[in-house]
Amino acid sequence: MTKQLILCDCLGSQTLDREALSRATGLPCSRVHTALCTREIDSAAEAIAAGEAIVACAQEAPRFEELAVELGTAAPLCVDIRDRAGWGEGGESLAKMSALIAEARLDAPPAKTVDVTSDGLCLILGRADVALPAAERLADTLAVTVLLLDGADDLPLSRRYEVITGDLKRAQGSFGNFTLRLDRLRMLEPGGRGDFVLSPPRNGAETGCDLILDLSGNTPLFPAPHKRDGYLRADPGSASAVAEAVFEAAQMLGTFEKTLYLTLEEHLCAHSRAGQVGCTRCLDICPTGAISPEGEHVTVDAMICAGCGACSSLCPSGAIKYDAPPAAHLVTRVRTLAEAYRAAGGAAPRLLVHDEDHGTGMIALSARFGRGMPADVIPLAVPALAGFGHAEMLAALASGFAGVTILPGPRTERDPIGREIALATAMGGAGRVALLDVDTPDAMSDALYAETAQATDVSPVLLMGDRRQVARLAAKAQMPGQDSPVPLPDGAPYGAVLVDTDTCTLCLSCVSLCPSGALIDNPDLPQLRFQEDACLQCGICATVCPETAITLEPRFDPGDGAMAQKVLNEEEPFCCIECGAAFGVKSTVEKIVEKLAGKHSMFTGTDAARLIQMCDDCRIRAQYHSADNPLGSRDRPRVRTTEDYFGQRRDH
Repeated sequence: MTKQLILCDCLGSQTLDREALSRATGLPCSRVHTALCTREIDSAAEAIAAGEAIVACAQEAPRFEELAVELGTAAPLCVDIRDRAGWGEGGESLAKMSALIAEARLDAPPAKTVDVTSDGLCLILGRADVALPAAERLADTLAVTVLLLDGADDLPLSRRYEVITGDLKRAQGSFGNFTLRLDRLRMLEPGGRGDFVLSPPRNGAETGCDLILDLSGNTPLFPAPHKRDGYLRADPGSASAVAEAVFEAAQMLGTFEKTLYLTLEEHLCAHSRAGQVGCTRCLDICPTGAISPEGEHVTVDAMICAGCGACSSLCPSGAIKYDAPPAAHLVTRVRTLAEAYRAAGGAAPRLLVHDEDHGTGMIALSARFGRGMPADVIPLAVPALAGFGHAEMLAALASGFAGVTILPGPRTERDPIGREIALATAMGGAGRVALLDVDTPDAMSDALYAETAQATDVSPVLLMGDRRQVARLAAKAQMPGQDSPVPLPDGAPYGAVLVDTDTCTLCLSCVSLCPSGALIDNPDLPQLRFQEDACLQCGICATVCPETAITLEPRFDPGDGAMAQKVLNEEEPFCCIECGAAFGVKSTVEKIVEKLAGKHSMFTGTDAARLIQMCDDCRIRAQYHSADNPLGSRDRPRVRTTEDYFGQRRDH
């Protein structure tokens, strides 16, 4: 069945060209309604009942979904072309509407989830005047324990919840599985006449709970507390904030779905090798502490991960990938927007990347009460703004966007975004990638209208492969004719390895520990070779080099030479004095002979010194046939026969 675009000009507040939209999108369009969600709801019902309807209105999506339930049919796809295009100023919005509709029709891969069960075990922290009233309100819904932080001068007589005192020394875990350690724990003794009393204090008590309501006003128990599932925190001095937190806690009983945001391929991780630490980008940037070292790689606690995506954008090897949805789907969305915009007659579009909450609200308010957005600015809502890294920025430029602007929210991690913008700028995006850090919708609109973008002469390219390959292809497209390497900021995941040939002994310890295979040996000759496009700049090679002969140079080589193997250091091999086979490094063998022959107790003899100059096979043969053969043993005893036993009996 052919999909149909159902149009509404929202009480005449936007201009819609039915025929032009049909040509641009390739979809049949309904007549332009004026009040599809109210007076003309029957037309919407008819279209939804027929199936395959695309409603060009996102504001009333819940209303249309309810209508679909009543009709017993699938909910229609609702796409916002009003706030994001129809209510803007300064240009024809047809191309933009066509791009938004094309992008909305893409099927997103389903997110992976895991069930998290909460039995309602709730720990409330705070002073008695705040924590006890909160406990009274939650006691009918949750199993509440109150940890009083101001002593126990006036213990409640209610037994609807537990009351304890003590020092909370450690809190770990997440929603449904918090673990706590307390010192000086005193529990309420419920027996006896008069006021309740507390038990003697004890240290090292451990317990668990499903959620924590922190009304203490002290330092948060966890980093990035707003990102820790099951940890609710409110200012005890704000009655409204406390009431909101109590209400939210009351809902946290039952089974919930936890999205699994990341995938980890441990064998690609460049964290460490042989105890030598290399890359720590994800460990340094994770705001929640969900990532920790585990041997030669890192591990991700999926229950703590809040899905900000910063680690995936910074990971040089692609070991950590954002998977809700995958990065490849994000690149597909970007390419679809650019292709549909150009196909509808648009030129030099700009991409505005924002989060799904704050940014969407800013755009809606700007459209309703202000100037909206320019017709050449196409918004793209992403689930993880910090995960939109240099690869995605460059992919947008290579797909045909004249510029990329990132609109952060109040709680967006700006450090990883800033680093990725600097990297994208150095890799061909100079002057075309920016951070728009504004506080109001009007300020956002003014900034977007104040800038204009010029069409580039770079033809869109087909981007394939993982994020690293996409970044290389996209960056190369932005540097036509550039064959020499360009410098990159410190910490960039691309670059060269420089070797001081005067100090390098070709021990090849760097080769054995290189996690990406960028450093390579030659099995036939004493050579250290290097393939630049594989280098992650993790630094393990420089750390393990016993001669400190290696340094790193962050840079990007857009030429094909980056994919070829280059010789960083080589020497003449030493030839075995017995068989003539090449082995080892001539200068190294000669130095060993010079230092040991005739000077060390084990190499005082002529024959012993010659062993140093032999290959492995000849050395073994020479030692086996030597007078003091270290590989030999005493002669094997003669095998006794039956005749030997009979002869022995006759002799006796």
